[in-house]
Amino acid sequence: MCLGAFVAIIAGLSGLGLDHVFYDTSTHYLELISNLKNLVRWVRIINPKMKGNIMKDLKGICVALSTPFTDDGENLDESALKNHIDDMLEAGVHIILVCGGTGEFAYLRPEERRKIAEIAAKHIDGKADFMVQASAINTRDAIENAKHAEGLGADGLLILPPYFEGPDYDGVYYHYEKISEAVPVPIMMYNIPAHSNIDLTPEFVERTKQIENVRYIKDSMEDLKRIQELLMVGGDRIKVFNGGDSIAFFSLVAGCPGCVWGASNAMPKESVKLYDLVQAGNLTEANELWKRMFPANLFFSTHVYNVAVKAATNLSGRKIGPCRKPQMPLTDAEMNQLKAALKPLGIE
Repeated sequence: MCLGAFVAIIAGLSGLGLDHVFYDTSTHYLELISNLKNLVRWVRIINPKMKGNIMKDLKGICVALSTPFTDDGENLDESALKNHIDDMLEAGVHIILVCGGTGEFAYLRPEERRKIAEIAAKHIDGKADFMVQASAINTRDAIENAKHAEGLGADGLLILPPYFEGPDYDGVYYHYEKISEAVPVPIMMYNIPAHSNIDLTPEFVERTKQIENVRYIKDSMEDLKRIQELLMVGGDRIKVFNGGDSIAFFSLVAGCPGCVWGASNAMPKESVKLYDLVQAGNLTEANELWKRMFPANLFFSTHVYNVAVKAATNLSGRKIGPCRKPQMPLTDAEMNQLKAALKPLGIE
């Protein structure tokens, strides 16, 4: 058997989590599997034809994928998940992120987070770049989440600073440093201080340049001044993805290489077209498109975000179900406002 075929088999076992079948045989097998996983990492680095875990240059529209639930919101709808991924791929989105904030990770059970990542990795199958939100309050759990994503061939990890009674900046630095040391996958720091209770400032971002695998930051403050500060500090070393819906167009014009965007669940084609127009320098046409996209993006930013995005996505014909309780659906008045905001996009 050639080395490539052998490594491919082991990579498949690792990705499927089947190495547990060796547990009852001998600890020597466990050591063998661990060593072979490390071999897979190195082969992926030197052989670009292998999928996943290469330090890719991530750019473009990253849809923060909504998690489809059954009508009662209590169970994952696997069929709807695959269909929704297909819709995003057909629209041409460049990156698909699962289990992010828009994916309701805070409401997901641990086994659901892993299952969603496993289904998505297999279904995307290299047709777009694949990211997993791997955050946890403590460093050990975050590393375990990151290792699981690595085993699936993730192209990047989105990681929050430890949230709720979190540490100081030294502790946040330690958190990212240890994850980077444990998993050779690009890390995108996630700055959303309204929810994490800590602001990843430009000064802190400058400091994290010392951490090898920290390559990106998603900033969700909806502050164009902050975006430009981060672009200036990050340079080519830490690239800045916009995460604030209402400034998406202007952040791309300012120089962001992409957006991590929940609104793309409802308007994936428009999101990709906006990005393409900006990249082509056709700012007049891009601005006209943005004028039609802005009302819905403003609505998302001024209402309960996940509920609003899911309602819009369902209205667009992409059936992904409700949010998980205790998130409450839009009122009738709010739904009428949303429909009015989506009308310029032809969604009614």
